[in-house]
Amino acid sequence: MYNWLLKFFSADMAIDLGTANTLIYVKGRGVVLNEPSVVAVAENRLLGKRTPVAVGLEAKKMFGRTPGTITAVRPLRDGVIADFDIAGEMIKYFIRKVQHKNLLAAPLIIICVPSCATQVERRAIQEAADSAGARKVFIIEESTAAAIGAGLPIDKPLGSMVLDIGGGTTEVAIMSLGGIVYSNAVRTAGDQMDEDIKEYVKKNKNLVIGDNTAEDIKKKIGTAIAPKDKEHELTMRIKGRDMVSGVPREVEITETQIASALAQTVSKIVNTVKTALSETPPELSADIVDLGIAMTGGGALLRGLDAVIRAETGLPVFVVDNPLACVANGSGQMLSDIEKHKHILQTMY
Repeated sequence: MYNWLLKFFSADMAIDLGTANTLIYVKGRGVVLNEPSVVAVAENRLLGKRTPVAVGLEAKKMFGRTPGTITAVRPLRDGVIADFDIAGEMIKYFIRKVQHKNLLAAPLIIICVPSCATQVERRAIQEAADSAGARKVFIIEESTAAAIGAGLPIDKPLGSMVLDIGGGTTEVAIMSLGGIVYSNAVRTAGDQMDEDIKEYVKKNKNLVIGDNTAEDIKKKIGTAIAPKDKEHELTMRIKGRDMVSGVPREVEITETQIASALAQTVSKIVNTVKTALSETPPELSADIVDLGIAMTGGGALLRGLDAVIRAETGLPVFVVDNPLACVANGSGQMLSDIEKHKHILQTMY
């Protein structure tokens, strides 16, 4: 009876636990939370204690602006947990934030993981959700959730291909008849693009910039293709610390320069797609020619990336509607019928 009551009153949810952002889909409500996967931690070195003081958007604002006793950290790296204790606190905070009055009800939770996550990493993610008070935890691979969220016909005898570019990983998967025929993940994605921009500005502008500035540049003028019309290309004024004098300085950066900075990472993503296509069975390859490649994740929003992949593969490539929430929506759709989807859900216990 107690378990039945918990099931009745709990707000079952799906969590896209991303390196850059965490999204939570609550059954019957849709995506109700989308916040940075960042925690500001106060450290007491004498006692060896770390206490979270801010989580999510509030914590991200503290990046590069914290005093010596507070550190803004990202507990996930490359899509998996790098700091178990802090990740657990972050998950607890987000779950409580969306549960509202049902604080005593233990939810069933589906959590997305990259396909490259090891069994140890998957267990760490499941244990973090357990410690947050979950009634039951299922794990699903991000590429599968992305394909479902994109509305691809993965249950039919057709080859569906999805390219999910997140913060820490880029995943490519080919699915048919409800299963994964091919999947691969590389730990090169949105975060690497930010690092590329920081390194380019450092080498070519003699300016040191922070993570938030690099991300802002990527979102505003980031592109995978250098514009042909140089006179009308987008530019942006950025501020940072001069490497020589050490004082703050402002410089201008252009689309062409950012395209040059991102060229290597874009090339790795394209090669990941090409490798997947080269290992796809011929019949499914024919289906992909008709259905194309669906792009999901925040990295899919990089201007011109779909055009580069289209030019390199000769296949139709399209960015799905709301690519940022695609994985969360896909995993959230499974909450309505867990039994039906148990063949693609995993549990470590």
